[in-house]
Amino acid sequence: MTITALGPDRATTAAQLVGASVRLAGKRIFADVALTVGRGQFVAVLGPNGAGKSTLMRAILGLLPLDSGSVTVLGRPPAQARAAIGYLPQRHSFDSSTRIRGIDLVRLGLDGTRWGIPVALTAGARHRRKAESERISQVLDTVGATAYADRAIGELSGGEQQRLLIAQALVRSPELLILDEPLDSLDLPNQASVAELLRRICTSEYVSVLLVAHDVNPLAGYLDQVIYMAGGHATSGPVDQVITSAKLSELYGTPIEVLKTADGRLVVVGQPEAPHYHGDRHEHDGHD
Repeated sequence: MTITALGPDRATTAAQLVGASVRLAGKRIFADVALTVGRGQFVAVLGPNGAGKSTLMRAILGLLPLDSGSVTVLGRPPAQARAAIGYLPQRHSFDSSTRIRGIDLVRLGLDGTRWGIPVALTAGARHRRKAESERISQVLDTVGATAYADRAIGELSGGEQQRLLIAQALVRSPELLILDEPLDSLDLPNQASVAELLRRICTSEYVSVLLVAHDVNPLAGYLDQVIYMAGGHATSGPVDQVITSAKLSELYGTPIEVLKTADGRLVVVGQPEAPHYHGDRHEHDGHD
């Protein structure tokens, strides 16, 4: 499975796996996966629950060792590239009583380990704080959250909260942004809005975006490529070449039908549930 770079520098990649396999508790999650995510690409990872989508993200983040093969991120081992990765895990809604302001949530992406204002700031620290404030303002503008950034996060809608979380992951100027099911729990207009935002981030910030999702439809018009995982294997390419009856039947090893509705949405019919690995949280609770 190969995803070619579409960005201006075709010699560089954001993430690359070669012959990658993962086993957990002796069970094969996926095997012989080869992929290259190019700089500035927007790529979605799709597949049924338990197919290994979140496991793949954990391997790219360096949180899970490969059983065989290799993985490099931004030309380095994953552990060495973490400072250049923005990560947004599966979303959990904030309680309405959460009083932290949106702008402070974003600031935590910069200085969560040094929360609070020092008693006395050196000239260098003042310069750093000024630069950080300018960066926070920039990402709030990028995600379209400036108007409500001073409000308590618990008062905001799901779509507004998600924009602020994306800003938090983006504030350190990562080269690769990984998001685990960022469209879950959002209504259709907000799903489309977040998908359009991520496409714009790829272009304006030249960030590669790798996103786990269950439904390709809100994303289809914005993606460069899609990775579809099933049956311990994966295939990739443009949406209209991967989400087809022939390609998915080959991947699943069983007849699969892809239907297009009157409004252009793709529906995958006949996909069997992947066997779950119960040692992994995502696959245990059905959210891989």
